[in-house]
Amino acid sequence: MSEPIHPAEPMRLAKRVAELQRCSRRDAELFIQGGWVQVDGVVVEQPQFLVGAQAIAVDPNAQLAPIELVSMLMHRDVEQPLAPTARTHCAADFSGVHLHARHFTKLSEIFTLEPQASGLVIYTQDRRFAGHMQEDGDRFEQEFIVETEGDIVPYGLQRLRSGLSFNGRPVPPMQVSWQNEVRLRFALKGVKPGQLESMCNDVGLAVIAIKRIRIGRIPLAKIAPGEWRYLAARERF
Repeated sequence: MSEPIHPAEPMRLAKRVAELQRCSRRDAELFIQGGWVQVDGVVVEQPQFLVGAQAIAVDPNAQLAPIELVSMLMHRDVEQPLAPTARTHCAADFSGVHLHARHFTKLSEIFTLEPQASGLVIYTQDRRFAGHMQEDGDRFEQEFIVETEGDIVPYGLQRLRSGLSFNGRPVPPMQVSWQNEVRLRFALKGVKPGQLESMCNDVGLAVIAIKRIRIGRIPLAKIAPGEWRYLAARERF
């Protein structure tokens, strides 16, 4: 529902929306804070915002449900390792979650990537979810593509799969295979910072790039570098 432009004395946006929707001032504030209201085509989420002759539009799908805590999946780009923003939201997001400015506050990163690595990262506002993921992190398999250079030592692939150590401790067996002549695919649990590079060095390979393409059952899939999407309620790691 929208209201045409007309001259008016400045008033709080919440009051104007209450008039437009024929609802209480409190409900109007919830519509605004939920990101359902546009002023001259721009979403405004401050009920106290003063409006005059601007056009006010309320999304016909507007809901009064409280703003939910969200989690996000992002394709970290090494060239621009930025946190999620409204501008980098993936157009192919299928989660059904309504974009809201408050979703970009108090985000924590789970399974942090090394600075030189790219690929899938998780951000969340939900402390319980973050705690669960951190506590059970070692049981989630992660998949990486590692670009290398150099010549692998004899039986190096077998050593990568089982037989190396990191920081003085044996590395559990893992899946390792060549994706092409220079790229190795690793699928492992409990990976530690620096582990993949150390293992590759141990078999004569220098690491050029590392990219994480899966965590548990969640793949990087069609998220473009630098973009993100919401974690849908039905998705499980």
